[in-house]
Amino acid sequence: MKNQDHPKIVFFGTSEFAVPALKNLLNFGYKIEAVVTQPEKPAGRLRVTVPSPIKKAALENNILALEPHNLKNDEEFFKHFKHLNPDLCIVASYGKIIPSRYLEIPTYGFINIHPSLLPKYRGPSPIQMTIMNGDEEAGVTIILIDEQVDHGKIVSSIKYKVLRDKNYKETEEELAKLGAELLIETLPKYIGGDIKPQEQDHARATFTKMLTRENGRIDWNEPAEKIYNQIRALNPEPGTWTIWNGKTLNIKTAQIVDNDCDDKTPGLVEKLNNNIAVATKKCYLILKQIQLEGGKEMDAKSFINGHPDFLNSVLE
Repeated sequence: MKNQDHPKIVFFGTSEFAVPALKNLLNFGYKIEAVVTQPEKPAGRLRVTVPSPIKKAALENNILALEPHNLKNDEEFFKHFKHLNPDLCIVASYGKIIPSRYLEIPTYGFINIHPSLLPKYRGPSPIQMTIMNGDEEAGVTIILIDEQVDHGKIVSSIKYKVLRDKNYKETEEELAKLGAELLIETLPKYIGGDIKPQEQDHARATFTKMLTRENGRIDWNEPAEKIYNQIRALNPEPGTWTIWNGKTLNIKTAQIVDNDCDDKTPGLVEKLNNNIAVATKKCYLILKQIQLEGGKEMDAKSFINGHPDFLNSVLE
């Protein structure tokens, strides 16, 4: 029988979302045998190769960091993984599907921290879709991993109130902390057999997809509320944008104002109470931070100083 009080854990993660869970495990005395993460990738304009956030956290805590390129076909890594002989594997925002042969090795299986109330929003972009759809409630679900994406039995979950003024990064940070706390609360009960994982209601499942730059194009014929949620959800990546004078204009932050604009052309830029506003299908959207293709990010009022023809133009 493997040790229930001090299980050997291998942690799979990549993004910032995974970091609080790893740190919480260490703070509560759990033994992390290794961290598995996606290989370093070039980032920024200079395309400098940088480690993933979870690799940085692993190295800071003297934990072995492993970066297999392909879990499915890398036999050397699979042998290494078997040699680690983990009791439990924990996954948080790893970004790759775990092949079935890995799932069979740990005594307590693989568990995943997913930032939605499953079965709602399975897949890679649950937080973005929560915000884009204007949901008032979200949450975190810990599930057993099976061979399908976000399909496994539910071990535990917790609800979270989505605030209208929070953007993606802020919401992600709060859900990551919530998930890290839920993990620590759940682990002893799960390992000790006090939790019986429950099947998801698969008939109610909804699915998300990888969001691309094209998903960020703003349609000014939509209501201001919908555009505002799109901007909150998709910044900093893949970003939200429109076309002005044949160039891409990135919209970084904005806010809604309830002034009626029923008789205005959608996309029309106007000055409204000393703010730069754009007419939509319903209400105005105040532009806060914007960035013209090839230029620096700045507040919309400063942008007008260098581009006076922006006022009374129509964004496409």
